[in-house]
Amino acid sequence: MTEQQLHLRIVRGNPDAVEIAAVVAALTALRAPGGAPAPQRSLWSSRARNTRPAMRPSPGAWRASMMPR
Repeated sequence: MTEQQLHLRIVRGNPDAVEIAAVVAALTALRAPGGAPAPQRSLWSSRARNTRPAMRPSPGAWRASMMPR
């Protein structure tokens, strides 16, 4: 589809010029490069949750390494 073939057709209702302008502005913003924000990933699906934190040498670290967190 080229830019000349794109059309906006009102199927139902009687919108005024301001409402049509708002829809056209929203659609134009989505077509612009970087217009739509990237969806946020849930922390539940993060692979970092499955890794243990790094052990740091300190007094009693050997004892803490066998303790559950």
